[in-house]
Amino acid sequence: MSARGTGTGHVVVIGAGVAGLAAAHRALARGARVTVLEATDRVGGKLLPGEIAGVRVDLGAESMLARRPEAVGLAREVGLGDRLQPPATATASIWTRDALRPMPKGHVMGVPGTAEALSGLLTADGLARIERDAELPPTEVGDDVAVGEYVAARMGREVVDRLVEPLLGGVYAGDAYRLSLRSAVPQLYQAARTHDTLTAAVRALQAKAAEAGQTGPVFLGVEGGVGTLPLAVADSVRARGGEILTRTPVSELRRDGTGWRVTAGDRVLRADAVVVAVPAPAASALLRAEAPAAAAELAAVEYASMALITLAYRRADAALPEGSGFLVPPVDGRTIKAATFASQKWGWIGGEDPDLLVVRTSVGRHGETEILQRDDAELTRVARHDLRAATGLDAEPVATRVTRWTDGLPQYPVGHHARVARVREHIAKLPGLALCGAQYDGVGIPACIASAHAAVDQLGGDLAGVRELTANPVQSLHGGAGE
Repeated sequence: MSARGTGTGHVVVIGAGVAGLAAAHRALARGARVTVLEATDRVGGKLLPGEIAGVRVDLGAESMLARRPEAVGLAREVGLGDRLQPPATATASIWTRDALRPMPKGHVMGVPGTAEALSGLLTADGLARIERDAELPPTEVGDDVAVGEYVAARMGREVVDRLVEPLLGGVYAGDAYRLSLRSAVPQLYQAARTHDTLTAAVRALQAKAAEAGQTGPVFLGVEGGVGTLPLAVADSVRARGGEILTRTPVSELRRDGTGWRVTAGDRVLRADAVVVAVPAPAASALLRAEAPAAAAELAAVEYASMALITLAYRRADAALPEGSGFLVPPVDGRTIKAATFASQKWGWIGGEDPDLLVVRTSVGRHGETEILQRDDAELTRVARHDLRAATGLDAEPVATRVTRWTDGLPQYPVGHHARVARVREHIAKLPGLALCGAQYDGVGIPACIASAHAAVDQLGGDLAGVRELTANPVQSLHGGAGE
């Protein structure tokens, strides 16, 4: 595939996260010669398989949305179909007001269709405030609005603080009062534009979902960890003749006649087309020479950092409540923002060593810097403290692991969709160049893969995927508890 879509050109993919690998996989299927350049010593980006006490676990993202076709389809294409597994339990809780309370049903990213749906989670005053939505005049959402601001105006802050915030925080590690309704919860944004009340908008979405009759699990994991997905894609890329070079940071990207010159250390590659699949700061640096306006837009994208604290216990010494784990509203002032009872959530983890109990906790939200400056021992201590307060778990772990994801999650503030559209408008002026990744149309695994597919299709002259993603970002849902 060249910039003209001949299928015979050389495509260089910069970045070997799941988006870059998916782009390479698709370009090879289109007949291109492909080289992937990755600055670090491994592929996979934010998907990272690991182990604790001899049990395989994910040290990054642990599940993928199954109601979209991209991630499940790619997993099957690269031979992981028989290892796809739904959670063993989808029952989760909210740790709020000093108790673990069942995760409500009947809501869209925390926004309820009825006040009754949040009974048991909110106070009586909070439930009464939801009912006022039906009495308020319609609210214009305009071109975009902050999720928290809009929902609080219609239903009160308690809905946002106790449910919307922890759910969105689990996806973006962000602030609901800054996050874009249009980009973070696009289906609700569209429904809110055509209904007089927020309750009516939620009910319309629920009715539409019921009519669609979707069955099967909402989320899937992979036996051995979702982190094995990029490894399998990389193997498939190599088997099809693609080249993947790690420890090969790209220092310069320049136009070269009708193609591109990619400089990586002492290596210079000439490409008919380039896919830039790295986070916004790195993409900005690479684009500065040829697309300065796009580079400036990308330089303004903010990121949140977080850390995962994984703990293993002897099952004989430890007991946990039923379910997959819990989320924690920031308003309660706790340190951890979520916990996943991994041995209970994923059957393959529990089966690898029935005598072990594995728990994942997470810390860090956008703007929180102090907590992530603490050393691993201190993060483990505060995670154990909060676990003990929430569940009574007071056993000594047999192993612990801290995994830090510095600038791991791009933020989608109000106006994010417009920024992405401007970036793509600038890039469209440069033939043979496309972008993909979590900073554009959704942070989940299916969103990253959809972004990669659209980028490769764009190189071949098919703009349908890019247009669809720009108009309708992929909503990234929360997997129930934990990260």
